[in-house]
Amino acid sequence: MLRLGVVIVIAFVLQAALSMIQMKHFSNEFVRLRRKGKVACGRQSGGFHAGAIVLFQIDDNGIIQEASKLEGVTCFARVKQMAGFEGKYVGSLTGEEVPKTHKNLRKAIKDASLTYIKYVSGEEIEQPPSPFQRISHSFRTLVVKE
Repeated sequence: MLRLGVVIVIAFVLQAALSMIQMKHFSNEFVRLRRKGKVACGRQSGGFHAGAIVLFQIDDNGIIQEASKLEGVTCFARVKQMAGFEGKYVGSLTGEEVPKTHKNLRKAIKDASLTYIKYVSGEEIEQPPSPFQRISHSFRTLVVKE
């Protein structure tokens, strides 16, 4: 029983360390793009499927200069370049620019487009609820129903 507990603790610490390395890699990529100019970001969580984050480095008119993505299920996913977006207006992206097999990547691209449109129009950009907020909301709805 003690061995199982030790294995679980080691796995948890290893997963946390690998996640921190992934976050550092993503942060470095974001800073690199940000130094070049504005960055439009879109995200879509995946749960048990591959989540996706897209970064579009844009000029003052919203034209994409460089595109990157972070897509995957595990903490081993890394930021990769996305070709084919250079020269496009970020506000006109629909997600149809990528194959249908990448559902969450398509949603992340659409999120980046909608976020940019809201930013340009001066609207407030909503932050998605954290996992703890979602759990809290689920718990409150269960309590209220009974």
